[in-house]
Amino acid sequence: MKRGLKGTYISVEPFHLFRYLDEQAFRFNERQTTDAARFVLALGNVTGWRLTYKELIGGDAPKFEPSSAPAE
Repeated sequence: MKRGLKGTYISVEPFHLFRYLDEQAFRFNERQTTDAARFVLALGNVTGWRLTYKELIGGDAPKFEPSSAPAE
């Protein structure tokens, strides 16, 4: 894991460390698949999620509910 982080990123901030670790765990768990299949799997996990700028800056409470309709 340390080699993966040091070889991929210039610096890793402690505040975001859990995100980097989640990515490395995903890569390790899916190491038997091809890069294309791993990409499709990752996209499938984020499709339908939307974060608006207003929610990002704290204007509204985020509503993380994936929509059943495809995004336009």
